[in-house]
Amino acid sequence: MQNQKTEQFTARGTRRGFLALLPGMAVAPLVCLKAKADDNQGDDQGDNDQGATRMRWDLVHFDGTHLSAGGTDSAMAADGSQISLTGAGTFLANPGEGEAQAVSGGGTWQTASDNGDYRVTRLVAYDEVPGARPAVGAIDEIGNAEDSRAGLLVLRVLYSDGEEGVLTISCHGGGPPPAAPNSVFEGITTTKGFVGYVDRGKPAPGVDANRTAFHVLH
Repeated sequence: MQNQKTEQFTARGTRRGFLALLPGMAVAPLVCLKAKADDNQGDDQGDNDQGATRMRWDLVHFDGTHLSAGGTDSAMAADGSQISLTGAGTFLANPGEGEAQAVSGGGTWQTASDNGDYRVTRLVAYDEVPGARPAVGAIDEIGNAEDSRAGLLVLRVLYSDGEEGVLTISCHGGGPPPAAPNSVFEGITTTKGFVGYVDRGKPAPGVDANRTAFHVLH
């Protein structure tokens, strides 16, 4: 009889012990899953950074010899109205893969009726022209001319009046062979709300406007 009571007590104690462990057993897989997710997130971030290049974009001054930051680019809408922008910023990209992981920057905007500033909110795409070094031959006051690049950059932007838009920055820039093909334009187009400023201002000799630059940052 004593043995039977002892066995029953032991069984009940065992069940109670098992039930006491259940909350910990339930939490443990969640902890493991979170740790795994954190590890994967770290791995993904590491993969994104691996092989990526930090770049700078600028709307530039160019007087025929000197290339410097702080220039103005413009584009026109269908009715001939014009928007002018200044700007600069950075982004992290995998050249040739159209991928980017980080972006910053902004500048000012001006139309005939209003003006303000804008900031970059997202990088849509970046594609580089292989081998082109468009600033070589100029006095490059932004960076090393050998680090200059030709290509196409597409940004989402937010204007200070609350309207959103898409800013496209393209750099041809000339430079020695292998230069960018003539299908690559120099300058910008942009949208602001429902208005598309898609007729770019074209660079002209002796006119300090409508030029752009990309540089690799070290």
